[in-house]
Amino acid sequence: MDKAALVNVDIERGAEILRALDEADLNVKVVLWLHLPEYEDWRLVLASRSFDAADPREAYGLVHKALDAAGFPIEHTPALLILPMNDPSIRDLRRIFGKAKSVLGMRLGGQMIGDRFIEDGYAYRIS
Repeated sequence: MDKAALVNVDIERGAEILRALDEADLNVKVVLWLHLPEYEDWRLVLASRSFDAADPREAYGLVHKALDAAGFPIEHTPALLILPMNDPSIRDLRRIFGKAKSVLGMRLGGQMIGDRFIEDGYAYRIS
């Protein structure tokens, strides 16, 4: 199956979500769109110690609470993937790109990062 393109609407939606999470002081360290072989669509990947402190269901609840407070419609929320900060892919992303001045708009793809093959990606923040 062909991979769907990440379009400007998705990119702007991801930026809106990041703003909402920042307004909620969730201290999100990694935010990027990833297309991974195990999924047939794009996922907005998030990682934060705030999410690690909660169980997975509560972590998704924190995100949805922040989006609701920002007036972000639930029907516009994309597929999310919250990964722990100690996930091998998150650790590698932070090791490789964490000191970059800015990763906004950087494209990733065709490579192993940690224990995941990244088919394609678009970064907002890796710190």
